[in-house]
Amino acid sequence: MDGMRTSTPTASPLPAAASFHVQQRLGRPARAGSVVELVGNTPLVRLGRIDKQTPGVEIWAKCEFANPGGSVKDRAALRIIQDALARGDLRPGVRLLDSTSGNTGIAYSLIGSALGIPISLVMPSNVSNPRKQVTAAFGTELIFSDPMEGSDGAIVHARELVDLHPERYYYPNQYANDSNWRAHFDGTGPEILAQTQGRVTHFVTGIGTSGTVMGTSRFLHQHDRRIRCIGIQPDDAMHGLEGLKHIPSSLVPPIYDESVLDDMIWMPTDEGWDMSERLAEEEGLFVGHSAGGNVAGALRVAKELSGRGEGGVVVTVLCDRGDRYFAPLKWEKHYVW
Repeated sequence: MDGMRTSTPTASPLPAAASFHVQQRLGRPARAGSVVELVGNTPLVRLGRIDKQTPGVEIWAKCEFANPGGSVKDRAALRIIQDALARGDLRPGVRLLDSTSGNTGIAYSLIGSALGIPISLVMPSNVSNPRKQVTAAFGTELIFSDPMEGSDGAIVHARELVDLHPERYYYPNQYANDSNWRAHFDGTGPEILAQTQGRVTHFVTGIGTSGTVMGTSRFLHQHDRRIRCIGIQPDDAMHGLEGLKHIPSSLVPPIYDESVLDDMIWMPTDEGWDMSERLAEEEGLFVGHSAGGNVAGALRVAKELSGRGEGGVVVTVLCDRGDRYFAPLKWEKHYVW
């Protein structure tokens, strides 16, 4: 497949602690006791104009921007916090501190606010202003790392702070936390299977912390090993697909296991950005550039299948909304009319 590595699928055994248990029913509640009950069970939307290019192959996208925090990261953040509370790692007087490029930080901030848990976040200082401002609006403490060191620099700085003040912080480390991928094994995967009525043939999504692709792929493979699960990485270390990792030049997330995946797509920044524009203009979906990269990857897969005369149902993820990347955004208490 063009732009993809070829590999022979091999079974990857689940860690012993993993188990298949769906905690949520499809469909959101008409009313909820807390905003955290609105996380997950996101809609699946057909990209009917995009997949006109691929006769016989459907492309569907999981609308993760419909989570209350506006991104797919709500799932992992909620599971990480719930599991930490259950273990007693989060207790009075302790702050949750983690590194983030933005979306997980917003998710931590929203959930922490709803559950009364103080949050501190380390992020590169060049993260988009809306992400900084939204997290701060929840009362989160923001700590900025060197912008030239990217998300890896934020990880290192977070570790240094925890080493200096172990009594002050609980460090969940989303990149190494099994609760990250389990949120998708127990949620995203079963939802996709149910929403496609079991017809999904391919799952395609980008790699950041890798929780989404690891957890969802493990579930889908456990259900049916014939389902192809494909990762997406930027094709260059100096890329513009915020939230995605170029693994060869990055600190590899400990939860990432390449053997879980059947193929890899290397995505140019321009292709992801161009698809984001197409989604807005052709599908009415204003999403971020990582989501654009995901759909561009799904389209590559669908074109290959269609070109061979094969049918298929390709599912990908719309990670977040495009307005999160607008530069001017400020909460004003006073207005001049």
